[in-house]
Amino acid sequence: PGVGARSLSECLLLQLDRKEATPAVQTARAILEKSFDHFTKKHYKKLMQRHDISEETLKEAIQEIEKLNPKPGGSYSGGTKIIEHVVPDFAIRIVDGELEMSLNGRNAPELHVSRGYSDMLAGYKSAKEKSRSQKDAVMFIKQKLDAAKWFIDAIKQRQQTLYTTMSAIMNYQEEYFLTGDERNLKPMILKDIADEIGMDVSTVSRVANSKYVDTPYGTKLIKEFFSESVKNVEGEDVSTREIKKILETVVSEENKRKPLTDDKLAGILKDQGYPIARRTVAKYREQLGIPVARLRKEI
Repeated sequence: PGVGARSLSECLLLQLDRKEATPAVQTARAILEKSFDHFTKKHYKKLMQRHDISEETLKEAIQEIEKLNPKPGGSYSGGTKIIEHVVPDFAIRIVDGELEMSLNGRNAPELHVSRGYSDMLAGYKSAKEKSRSQKDAVMFIKQKLDAAKWFIDAIKQRQQTLYTTMSAIMNYQEEYFLTGDERNLKPMILKDIADEIGMDVSTVSRVANSKYVDTPYGTKLIKEFFSESVKNVEGEDVSTREIKKILETVVSEENKRKPLTDDKLAGILKDQGYPIARRTVAKYREQLGIPVARLRKEI
């Protein structure tokens, strides 16, 4: 039921039609038919006034609506779900209180030139008199061997670049990798690491955006360790990731009957030593996927 409906409200109403007409279902139907806009915006007081119902009755009706499926066609999208497994490019472990990093050789196995071609080249070179075709063969094999050696050297150089870049990141964020506490992440931008290893910012960017590292706290995209800095009340640079983590904690512990507005969240952060503007709080909240206070409200 609900597949082919012309709107979300109609989709939900078609599903309610299949349910037993209990008082809660009837109230839910009335809300969806006459006050769908108030319901989506969680204007609970207006819903209670308009339908002349108690808070408990409204709660029961909302529970009925929450049991419905807003996307009933989703069950026809196919039974097999593709799960993408990430193979980390690096691994960081704590051994005797020290960080140890290794490069996953699986992504680039050790390469070598086939000895058969080297022997073939030596055979042609040792011939006392060479025909035109033999000379061409010597030139051809030599070119191919040089290209293969260049390719192997390029792969080794790439591996070295990866190792150097990740080592610099690990050392820069040593406190985080030892504790796993995101509040210990230092502000770090691409240029910090590029300057540290003497390479171009674009090189560090390619590593950060596409490579994963296996840590004691799970597999992480290297990009996650980079963040801008904000000054706290003591004038120290702190990571925006640290502020987001605190913001996430404050929202998770708030009273859902009276969720905290962005202004109040900014006030709480200021009290904790982070003088952040309300619009900045709103930006961080959106980046974390946290809805506005009104939409976090529960009864």
